[in-house]
Formats: sequence, C-alpha cells, structure tokens
Amino acid sequence: MKDGLRLQRVSSSSLTAEPWKILCSQLLASCLQDLGPSGQAHSCLDAVVPTLSLTPPGKQELPTEEGKSLWELVLEQFEDLLVRILLLAALVSFVLACFEEGEETTTAFVEPLVIVLILVANAVVGVWQERNAENAIEALKEYEPEMGKVIRSDRKGVQRIRARDIVPGDIVEVAVGDKVPADLRLIEIKSTTLRVDQSILTGESVSVTKHTDAIPDPRAVNQDKENMLFSGTNIASGKAVGVAVATGLHTELGKIRNQMASVEPERTPLQQKLDEFGRQLSRAISVICMAVWVINIGHFADPAHGGSWLRGAVYYFKIAVALAVAAIPEGLPAVITTCLALGTRRMARKNAIVRSLPSVETLGCTSVICSDKTGTLTTNQMSVCRMFVVAEAEASTCRLHEFTISGTTYAPEGEVRQGEQPVRCGKFDGLVELATICALCNDSALDYNEAKGVYEKVGEATETALTCLVEKMNVFDTNLQALSRVERAGACNAVIKQLMRKEFTLEFSRDRKSMSVYCTPTRPGLVAQGSKMFVKGAPESVIERCSSVRVGSRTVPLNTTSREQILAKVRDWGSGSDTLRCLALATRDAPPRKEAMQLDDCSKFAQYETDLTFVGCVGMLDPPRPEVASCIARCRQAGIRVVMITGDNKGTAVAICRRLGILEDTEDVVGKAYTGREFDDLSPEQQRHACRTARCFARVEPAHKSRIVENLQSFNEVTAMTGDGVNDAPALKKAEIGIAMGSGTAVAKSAAEMVLSDDNFASIVAAVEEGRAIYSNMKQFIRYLISSNVGEVVCIFLTAILGLPEALIPVQLLWVNLVTDGLPATALGFNPPDLDIMEKRPRNPREALISGWLFFRYLAIGVYVGLATVAAATWWFLYDAEGPQVTFYQLRNFLKCSEDNPLFTGTDCEVFESRFPTTMALSVLVTTEMCNALNSVSENQSLLRMPPWLNPWLLAAVAMSMALHFLILLVPPLPLIFQVTPLSGRQWVVVLQISLPVILLDEALKYLSRKHVDGERRPQALPALLASGLPPTPGLLLLPGGPVPASACTRGGVLGSPDGARRGPGGCDPWYLQG
Repeated sequence: MKDGLRLQRVSSSSLTAEPWKILCSQLLASCLQDLGPSGQAHSCLDAVVPTLSLTPPGKQELPTEEGKSLWELVLEQFEDLLVRILLLAALVSFVLACFEEGEETTTAFVEPLVIVLILVANAVVGVWQERNAENAIEALKEYEPEMGKVIRSDRKGVQRIRARDIVPGDIVEVAVGDKVPADLRLIEIKSTTLRVDQSILTGESVSVTKHTDAIPDPRAVNQDKENMLFSGTNIASGKAVGVAVATGLHTELGKIRNQMASVEPERTPLQQKLDEFGRQLSRAISVICMAVWVINIGHFADPAHGGSWLRGAVYYFKIAVALAVAAIPEGLPAVITTCLALGTRRMARKNAIVRSLPSVETLGCTSVICSDKTGTLTTNQMSVCRMFVVAEAEASTCRLHEFTISGTTYAPEGEVRQGEQPVRCGKFDGLVELATICALCNDSALDYNEAKGVYEKVGEATETALTCLVEKMNVFDTNLQALSRVERAGACNAVIKQLMRKEFTLEFSRDRKSMSVYCTPTRPGLVAQGSKMFVKGAPESVIERCSSVRVGSRTVPLNTTSREQILAKVRDWGSGSDTLRCLALATRDAPPRKEAMQLDDCSKFAQYETDLTFVGCVGMLDPPRPEVASCIARCRQAGIRVVMITGDNKGTAVAICRRLGILEDTEDVVGKAYTGREFDDLSPEQQRHACRTARCFARVEPAHKSRIVENLQSFNEVTAMTGDGVNDAPALKKAEIGIAMGSGTAVAKSAAEMVLSDDNFASIVAAVEEGRAIYSNMKQFIRYLISSNVGEVVCIFLTAILGLPEALIPVQLLWVNLVTDGLPATALGFNPPDLDIMEKRPRNPREALISGWLFFRYLAIGVYVGLATVAAATWWFLYDAEGPQVTFYQLRNFLKCSEDNPLFTGTDCEVFESRFPTTMALSVLVTTEMCNALNSVSENQSLLRMPPWLNPWLLAAVAMSMALHFLILLVPPLPLIFQVTPLSGRQWVVVLQISLPVILLDEALKYLSRKHVDGERRPQALPALLASGLPPTPGLLLLPGGPVPASACTRGGVLGSPDGARRGPGGCDPWYLQG
C-alpha cells in the first residue's frame, strides 16, 4: 500500500454512514491504484476489511417500503370535497328523518341511507384499487441477490454469505449464472471472456463483454463502464473476481430505488379538473342553498307549519338539503370510473393494458412521446438485410456481388435478391461457403414457440440473425414444403452441420475482435477436403489478417485495391442511412493440427487466426417495425412530437430516426440529436431548449431520462415515456404517462401507468387516439349530467322562490341522478370517435373542463329542463281536467290554505300534497333528460349528421331508463317510496309536448358552435407549427427568432450536480477510473 496511508483499526459503531464511506473509499482507492499486471491485489484488499471492521450502520440491502394502513386508505377516500358535502347532506337528512311523523317516517330514511351506501361503495372501490396496485419500489427487491461468494482472510477459500453482509472492500467471486451481489470493480477475469447481462439496469439487449482495464473517461455512462459489475445483473458467461465498491442503497440499483422513492405521484389532469370542479360546485351549492333558506324566512311562520317559526325553518332547511342533493351529480364518479374502465378494455384489445384508470384520459393530452428504440420502434430481432461476396479481384479492379435479403423478424421467411431479381444462392460458390460459416461459427439457434406462434432466438441476437439468414439462403436446395414450423426453424442449418463437425471454439476476445471454430468434414470433398477454421468478427480486424480472398471457387491474393474497396463498402454500410452492423466472414483453409494448438492459452488465439481467406461480409440491423413510420406520421399530424431515447450510439439512433420519419432524410441534426455527454455539456437553459426541440437522445443514462421529463414538464408538456428496464423506472414514475413493455421487468411494469403487451409503438398511438375519444365522450356525459343537475337545481330554486309546492323530493332526485341518468351517461362512453380526432392539436391539460361557452350551453339546457319540470307540475294544478284547476295565485300561496281562509273557499287543501304533480314533474325530467342524452351523441354535430343509432348502447340505455321509470310508477311498493302515481294517456301527451323541444334548443346551440365558436378558436398557425415539430404549448413564446421559454428552471436530477458530485465517495475518482 502507499506509504502515506496507514491502516488503523476503527470500530464501525463510532462512524456515521458518510465518514465510514469516505474512509473505506480511500483505502480501496489505494489498493486499486497499486494493482499489478496480474491483477493480484488480494494481500492489500485482505487487509482492509478485517483491519477496519468496516460494517456500515445497518444491513446492506434495499429497505422495505412501508405502505399506508387500511384505515389511512379509507380516510383518503373521503378527502374529496363533493364526497364531504354528500356526507354532510346524509347526516343532516338522517337527523331530520328522526323527527318526521306519519307516513313520511319510513320514507324519510331512504335518502340518507342511499347517500351513505353510495359513499361506502365509492370508498370500497377506491381502497380496493389502491391495495391491489403493485408497488414499484418493492418490486426492486426481486433483483436484489440473496447470496454472494467472498474471499476473506479469516477463512481459506471461497465462502458463501448473505449478500446483505457484503461490505465495500470484500473480494467477491462471480461465475456464470450468478447474480452480482454488489457493485464490483473487476480485478481478475478467470476465463477467456466475461459476459454480463445488465439489461435490467442499462436496457442493453445483448450481454456485455467486461475487462479489468481502467476506463480513462471520468464521465463514462454505465454502459461504458466495462470494468464494473453492477448489483442485480447476471453473469452470462465466464468467471471473475472483483472488489465490492458499493452495497445496498449506494449501488446503482439502490440509487434507482432512491430516485423512485423521491418521486411524488402527481394527480392527472382529469383529477385536477374534477377537484377544481368540486370546489366551484361546492361554493355554488353553498350560496344557492343559503339563498333559498334566507329568501323563505318570511314563510317560516305560515299556517302550514302550525305557526311555528322553528318548524318552518326546519322545513326550508330540508329544501336546502334537497337542493344540495340535486346539485351534486352523485352518479358522476361512478360513470367516470365506468367510462374509463370501458376505455381500458378497448385499449387492452389494442395491446395497451392500463393499470391506472385516470391515466386513460391523460393519454388524450399527450403532446410528447419519448420512446425507446429497441423493441418499441424496432422489432428487437436482429436481421441480416445485406451481404456481399467478391465477384472479381484483379490487380486494379475489385467487383462485388451485392445481395439484399427481405424479412424483418426471426421467421425464416424471405428471399435473397440481386438487384430486383431473386437468386438461388446455391449457384454462387461464395454464398455456399458464406452460409457454411454462418451456420457453424455460431452457438445460437432458432426456435418456434408453438404457444405464441412465433419464431424466437435461442442465444445471442447477432448469431440468431446469421442462423435465420442460412434458412433463407437454403444453399443446398433442401425441400422445406413438408416440414412443420418446428422442423423448419433449423432445417437448412442442420444440413450444413451434418456435413461439417465442430471440434472446438476459440471464443471472442476484445483484443482480436473475432471468434472462430475448428471444423472437420464428415464427408470429405462435398464441402471441404480437410479441417478448416471458420472466422467471423469485426471487418477491420478480420480483413487485416486476411492474405487472400475467395472469388467463386478460386482463392486469389488479397491486394491493396481489393482490401480498400472491401473496407470502403463496409464503411459505407456502417455509416450510411441504414448504419448496419457488419461482420466479416473468413476461413483458414489449412489450420494447424488441433493437437498442436494450445487451447488453454487465449493469448495464442490471434496467432491461429492468421493467413485467412476473406469470404464475404453481412450487414444487419434491428429493423424498424413496418407499421411505426405511418404511426409517427399520424403523431405529427396530431401535433404530437416523437422523441427517440436510446442507449445506442448516435449514428445508429439518427439513422433509425430518418428511416421512421422522426427526422427528415436531409434534415440537419444539429440541435435535434444529442448524446448524453453532449446534453450534460449544455447549460440548464440550453438543456431546456434542447428538450423542447430535440427528436433524438442517444447513449443516455436513467438520470437523463428523468431530467428530460422534468424539462418537458416545465413547458407544460404532457409526456408519455416508454421503458422496460429497472433503470427506466424513475422516469416512468415521473412522467405523466409511464409506458412499460410487456417483455420488460416487473419494476418497470409496476412503475408505469400502461403496459404494452406487444411492445409496439403503434399500440401507443392507438392508446392516445382512444384517450382522446374517451375525453371527448367524457365531456359529453359530463355535459349531460351537469345540465340535468342544473335543471334539478333550477326546478327546486324556482319552486322555492315562487312559493310553489315541491315539484321533486330528495329521494326522487337521488333515483334520477344515480339510476335514470347513470345508464345513458355510461352509454355515452361508447360514442364513436370523431373522424378528425387525430387531426387536432393536443389538448392543453390546463384547459378548463367546462369552458365559458360550454357552461352557457349547460346553463341553457339546464334552465329549460328546470322550467319544463316546474311547468309540468304547474300544468296539473292549473289546467289538467283531473286536477284541482286552482289559480296561480292560490298555488303560490298554498301554505296559507285553510278552511278559514276565504281565498281557498271550495278548495281541498290536501290537493297540494297530491302525488300527481310530482309524478308529472319527474316524468318530464326523465323524458327531457333522455332527449338530452340523444343530443349528446356528438358535441357539435347535428343529429341529422350523427344520428343516435350510431351508438346502439345509448338507445338501449334510454329504453332501460324509461322502463325503470315505469317500474317505479307501477310496481308496489316503489310508488310509495318515491311518492309517485301512474299517469293517464292525456298526461303523457303533455309530458312529451313539454320535453321534446329540448332537442330543437340543443340543435340551435350546436349550430352556433359549428359556425361561430369553433371557427374562431381554430388555430391558424398550426400547420407551420407542426412542420417545425413544435406543437403549441403554454409557457412558450413563439417569436420570429424561434421559441423562447416564458420561464426558467434550474437543472434537476442527479447529473445536474456539480462535477464534484459525480466523483466517488470521499472525493476519490470513480472506481472505474482506477487502474
């Protein structure tokens, strides 16, 4: 160890977490800097842990997240203002019911009982949903390893201990199949190669090769820290030893846990609007109820109340409570929940599974979709799309045979073409040998999954692409017609493997960038005369070791001209519009005898792969999904910006963006595409502007995603973020809509609001369209319910102001609000979407649920409903042949009716308590609201353009509601409970005459909307904005020089901290920098 650093025994109990971490860091840093060429630092590291007793405070594991108690969840359900008003109304109704006398004693308790049942049902549903929601933070423990293998000086050899007992400084051994128990800095690799599957952390789809060399870049992202193993990742192949540098919450996995725990869940735009609506409604209800009570103070001592001022006060207080019940749309929460649930079912049929119901509506506000590349925009199925062999190689010329291959999945379906013509690959000697190398220099295979009905990879994606290529080439013209899909998966590869036997494999290594197999022919002469070595690897490395080239069946020397032309073609494929991943294929026709080869010494492998003959080259890519380009075009049309966020390199990411239409073919990517490093180099304000204009982020880390979301949210953008790995969980939780892949990790799924069962970007666009349709339908049934409630309020307010008998009683209002109106309102959720729904710009999430014009429409319809209801009751008193035919003056002063009052001579005062007027009023209310439901098929389109039968569910709901209305009129004891009675045919004719004009009134309002209101609101600058890729958003000033943010925000997230914060504990350089 260094002379300046002396070990002293320190008790961990005397250290807090941070000093302990700093002291541990300094000791480990010293050991790592003293590593020799052999990587043997055991003696130094062995001294650290036992000398320091470095057990930090607490166990080194992810802590368990404490959830809310059942009682806390129940109380949360009653925090809504509307719910509290209803609870108060139920309490008051119950108290008043206790003082009722006579026939009303039984029916008086119906109202508070029904209200309480509603509140209990809502609370049960709310608690059930929250208790069943998966916990994203707890899901992280799935990836926390239970055991680890350490080497300590207190015992010889390797010992297994609990992973939570591993501390920084422990020497840890890992092997194939192990889950890494802590963040480790590699010090020795005990196998030819070490490959690690770290997809849960970085999202990389292929396993990563690791090494022990220091990484010179102090700002390397996790993907580039190839000398580090991260806790929770899996060893795919090999064996190694490393020193633990972080445990528990200090690991990369622990940091993600901390980020997720710090993200506060935000209420969705719909929840915020309903909260605001509840506050406005509660204020209006309070004012109206108080006004009704105060206005009638002069009637408190009327004879109808026995001359008792107190009884009169209580009577009008009951009317005020009835008014509150009428004003609150009790059925609205249930209808919204039902509509959202129906929407989730429709989305599920489109492969979008929604976990959070309010998120369904939020999708309709989406203005930015931040999408992963691999598996979402692309198929995540590597596919060879081009290849070439040498047709002629003379002194000064080199001509290539180039081929294209169709097919974008692992299915062995597609054909090989030269130009526009399909070719038989067996006619080209070079293609036969190329297919042979692809089949034999390969450890992967194709498999047909009969349950899913798809072909899947077994092994590495790159090698599976070569296996699939062999099947498409069919160089030996194998008869494939009679084969089953299972047999078809490897038929052509099997033929080649029968001709050549693989003896052993020289595994891939980082220094030579290639791998090879040693094969001997089972039938000499058909494919080869003797043993051969088949090689595949990076073109620059393989071609450098080639001395000749295969031209047909001949072998000719590889001259400088041919070498340069081959490398030029490879560079063109690798940097062109496709950005293909290229592999060179070569053979060694006369390899050493296998007995003379030292297979246990991997440093000799490069010597064996010399004097090679170049055969050909293949170019492959993870192809874009064929349907994605059209979906991105629809997003652009809908004013939604699509941003690709990927861990791939920038060139590949930009190429895919161009293919999909996220970027134009000739568009300059300056200011449109950034790497994580370039993004970090920007100032906070520049980062905000970059997030506002960028279409592509490459080589990013999890914290970048979170910062991108934060910056977009600062512009009031509604962001949909996709992800599939543990590393994506914080960003998924932070975004308004987190979208996890069905093939993703449990952590990502539980942190997301939506899961794509098919991992397809097209499903996101379909979900956004459905979200827009749901919001449109939601506005329709809210309009329907609110206008109905306005009508009920107008009815009660008008009767109270004019001094008329009650037209509607509270139990009738509850019935109408919950049952009669509830069915059509729910059916309005099935309204077909407008044809231009994806041609409109995203809705502003701050847009009021009820705008000024909409409020006027609600008010106009509601006032008509209220007037019609009062008119129906009044008609029975004044004009019905079966009624008392009193004067309007007598009706207004009915509370003064007595035998001694000369104004009521010949009038039976009990007639003012008849059930007929309330039945007439209730029937008009129900019928008018059914007509209003038919009006709500479209917000602005006439019934002549969008007739009600476009929504057959609505017609069925209207019929059911009318049937239920007749039920309470005719079937005992319901008439007693609801204080109603059957009506005559003449009375029903009057009901229809009063109710039907509401259709004409709404048609007139729709006409005004179409001709004036909507025309004035349509944005004229939208086409230009869409062309620029910048959908209109509040918070951004569109000036001639470009978009300027109206506010500024500071840089957020972990990566926004000063450079010192990125350094290792105790100010040391990060572990991956130390040699």
